[in-house]
Order: sequence, then structure tokens, then C-alpha cells
Amino acid sequence: VQLQASGGGLVQAGDSLRLSCAASGRAFRNYSVGWFRQAPGKEREFVASISWDVTSTYYKDSVKDRFTISRDNAKNTAYLQMNSLKPGDTAVYYCAAQTTGTRTDTRNWGYWGQGTQVTVSS
Repeated sequence: VQLQASGGGLVQAGDSLRLSCAASGRAFRNYSVGWFRQAPGKEREFVASISWDVTSTYYKDSVKDRFTISRDNAKNTAYLQMNSLKPGDTAVYYCAAQTTGTRTDTRNWGYWGQGTQVTVSS
């Protein structure tokens, strides 16, 4: 499975962005998908995940009421809708697929996209 994240950009605080994670390979629809982010000088952190069948979603507490993860298995694509963006959301955002353990641990995800930069100005 190959993943490609897109949709990042430079926005102002309070704006919205929708990130996309396009996948190749039919196996994608059998995998959970996660979004992570990494700010300069910080470790990569879990943001959100969604199960393969869309029945379960999980969020980092600080984004729970602002971000929404979704997926369209027919299009082999996952999304992260980000509303009410804050400067603290500035980071490179990565999508990942196939988790085999604790979803918040980056080591438990098998496939990664290249990342897309999100910059939120105040």
C-alpha cells in the first residue's frame, strides 16, 4: 500500500482545511487509517484514526471537537477535516495505514505517506 497525503497549506487561525490521503492497492480498505502530525522539534503524535469499516474513530483530546476523520473505501481515500484551526496545529501531517497495536504508537503502523505541511498563522 502506498499513501499520499495532500491538502495542506497556509491558513489563518479559525480557518478550515481538509486533508486527503489517497492510497494505492485494494488492501487499503481492510486497514485502519490514522493521521499523525509532527511539529518542528517535536515527536510525531497521534491525531486521529478510523477503523477499516468506519465503525470506530478516535481522536487526540485537543482536536476532538474540531477535527473529523473519515474515509471512502470506494475511492481508496481517507480524509481529515480540520476546523477552527489554531497556531498550535501547525505541523507536517502524515497519514498511516495498518495498525497492529496501540493506535497512538507510531511503531504500530505499517504504511506511511510523505506528509503535508499545515501552517496556521495567528
